[in-house]
Amino acid sequence: MSLRALRSSLVASASVLAGTVLPTAVQAQQSVTLGEISVVSTSPVGSGGGNSSQAQIFNGPGPVPPAGSVGPSTGTRLRGSEQPLYKIPSTVESVTASDLTIDRASNNLTTTLARRTPGINVSDSQGNNNRVDITYRGFTASPVQGVPQGLAVYQNGVRINEAFGDIVNFDLIPPQAIQRIDVVTGNPVFGLNALGGAVNIQMKNGFTWQGTEISAWGGSDARTAGYLEYGKVSGPWSVYFTGDGLNDRGWRYESPSTIGRIYGDIGYRSQDSEFHLIGLAARSFYGAAAATPVDFTHRDPRAIFTYPQTTTTEVGTLQLTGRVDISPTWDLAGNAYFRRFSQTYVDGNDGNFENCSTRSSFRGNLCFEDDGFSPAAGQSQNAFRNQFLILGQQNQRIPFRAGIPYGTLDTTRTEATGFGGSLQAANRDRIFGLSNTFVVGGSIDAANYSFKSSSTLGVINPNLSITTDPSNPFYGNIPGLGTPQLRTAGALGIAPSSVNGSNLYMGLYTLDTLDVTDRLSLTAGARLNFARIQSEDLTGFSPDVTGTHYFNKINPVAGLTYRFFDALNLYGSYSESNRAPTPLELACANPDRPCLLPNSLVADPPLKQVTGRTYEVGFRGQLPNTYDGGIITYKIGAFRTDLANDILSLATPGNTARAYFVNVPSTQRQGIEVGGEYTADYLRVYANYALVDATFQFNGTLSSPNNPLADDGAIQVRKGNIVPLVPTHQIKAGFDYFVTPNWQFGLYLQAFSSSYFRGDESNLNRKLPPYYVLNFQTKYQVTKNLEVFGLITNLTNNRYATFGTFAEPGAVAGNLRISDPRTTTLAQPFSVYAGIRYAFGADPVPMSPEPIIRKY
Repeated sequence: MSLRALRSSLVASASVLAGTVLPTAVQAQQSVTLGEISVVSTSPVGSGGGNSSQAQIFNGPGPVPPAGSVGPSTGTRLRGSEQPLYKIPSTVESVTASDLTIDRASNNLTTTLARRTPGINVSDSQGNNNRVDITYRGFTASPVQGVPQGLAVYQNGVRINEAFGDIVNFDLIPPQAIQRIDVVTGNPVFGLNALGGAVNIQMKNGFTWQGTEISAWGGSDARTAGYLEYGKVSGPWSVYFTGDGLNDRGWRYESPSTIGRIYGDIGYRSQDSEFHLIGLAARSFYGAAAATPVDFTHRDPRAIFTYPQTTTTEVGTLQLTGRVDISPTWDLAGNAYFRRFSQTYVDGNDGNFENCSTRSSFRGNLCFEDDGFSPAAGQSQNAFRNQFLILGQQNQRIPFRAGIPYGTLDTTRTEATGFGGSLQAANRDRIFGLSNTFVVGGSIDAANYSFKSSSTLGVINPNLSITTDPSNPFYGNIPGLGTPQLRTAGALGIAPSSVNGSNLYMGLYTLDTLDVTDRLSLTAGARLNFARIQSEDLTGFSPDVTGTHYFNKINPVAGLTYRFFDALNLYGSYSESNRAPTPLELACANPDRPCLLPNSLVADPPLKQVTGRTYEVGFRGQLPNTYDGGIITYKIGAFRTDLANDILSLATPGNTARAYFVNVPSTQRQGIEVGGEYTADYLRVYANYALVDATFQFNGTLSSPNNPLADDGAIQVRKGNIVPLVPTHQIKAGFDYFVTPNWQFGLYLQAFSSSYFRGDESNLNRKLPPYYVLNFQTKYQVTKNLEVFGLITNLTNNRYATFGTFAEPGAVAGNLRISDPRTTTLAQPFSVYAGIRYAFGADPVPMSPEPIIRKY
């Protein structure tokens, strides 16, 4: 899609919309005065005071009050970077607390984001719906180390992309504690990694939620779950607390899930200030987490590949937020935080070991498969091959034994301690008599991290488990020596790692919105990003890991909005963004020293930072008092993001668990999003469509050794090839209907077109098939305080996969053999959950969807 074509299509859309919407809008204006405004924060700091005014609503008739003035009936005003939605020159997709309750039994926010938001698809590489990759417009936020990240995620104004690999653990956020989620695009104020946008999560506090609520449910795969929620206001003080837990055995073998989370908030509020002390502690444990060869899933849909595969993650956060009104038009907001992160990953893998070559002096010993590596200049073949001799502790050689299916138990541990804060000032003085909002701020995020990884020699059993033999000196524990940490003599392809390092990210930003008229608003601003990444190798095997890297860039933004009338609002913007390579990527960028994924660090050729340019334009609006007194909300928009020096993760020959990172010249994401929603007292219906065209914009050669159509492990990428795992067409629709005032049910559809396997950047193999999934939920208000609810996921029991990649064909263990190189992770089958919710001490959450009028 060229820029000229984009402009032409938008002009045509404007003409059609003006002709079809105007008559209805004029009639609506004659009979109804809109009295509520949806408010969104244009920076992660928000109002700074626990964000209790994040969804501030103005009530009452009459025109919108000037910026900085008092609302006609609430006596409150916009604060900080908050803006009415009609003044924001880019896309904002919002999910509310009531939206999240529909997916309560799923117990994670990603389910709701994927169900409601145009342009989002999930890619489940882990076989667990608590740990899926969220891909928005072709940019990913993932909990898996090694997946290039493209979305910035904030919780109460604090960036929660973890220090080491920028991963995002949505599963560690209790969904019942969420007040609102905004997906914001085209705004560089959100800092590093906001290439495709930012996910801004605002949590509840005692000022925004009061009462006591208990919920418990269970169902398929032996799932049991529940939570306790409490909120109270006492004079100027508030308290909010919630704790929840989940346990199930998973829908695949050896794949249990255990999650525990505690979240609390103590608040203080006066007439001109608000402060909150916030704490979070969470832990998760998951079993088998990898794609399975299709040869296995054809026989048994619950099949997994080699195991054990366990992931244990712990996080603790302490945060202080505050806001002070310095004057009627100035306020100051900020936060400070401390965050501790720890993750341990144990993975059983195919060892890819063999008898040392006849051209090697170590014939009869164990060597690592050396395909894909090349001798150094002037190095003899014998010296080169000798580098692949496998050694245990104290440089022991390990004898080769025919007929043994060798495997490894790979262990990684990542720890990080982060701290930092942000400070922001906002002013709403009028300029030359015009309403104006000015924001200036800065942030600093620092972290110290450590990373260790090692491999232990094991055996693949016929059931695909990897075990060690304590009585054998070369498997598992060696008396007096402990667990052998395998490495090759040349530390190529396999070696233990131990790395310490630190990150320092700093940013300064400013943003200004000027109301040129009561209909036209102009926005302009910029952010300076600075990153320093230091790392040090502690093993001596990978001295190239040691180094210090600096990245910086100024990212501008400019945009406008024009409100023709309440039913038609035009927006458009241009912005730039950047992403600094993560410590993981910087330390794993050499194909001769690939990394054990999700982690090991072995080499460090420098990577360039990723830079992006985003163009966005569209219409949105609202038609009140339509059929049966309901409200229709609609939006249509187009976007395009061009990336330079994008970072890809590429596989290495011989072991799909090892990979390295490279820059590629350019990639592009562009598309169209269309959505509509009808809301009445008894019914809510929504539908949206997204076309996401994510493509490579270069010609070149990439490594993909297990791709069946690769040429000696290499594939040719052509300009226009589609980025894997991004469906081009995405449709979402659903409804909630109230049969009686107490009984409600809903049906929700998601449908996606086909997508290419990861590793098929050349687009030559058959794709993952298109699929759809249908979910059903219902709830019944038994009494004022008691509710029973049920959820059915994958109602039609479709067998489909959202993730696929390739594995090396051949024998695995015993009579097991991989003939088809494709591996997939099948989605959750038909599942049923049911539970109860009891609320007391305050009015319960209303059953009806309560029309929310958003003024555009």
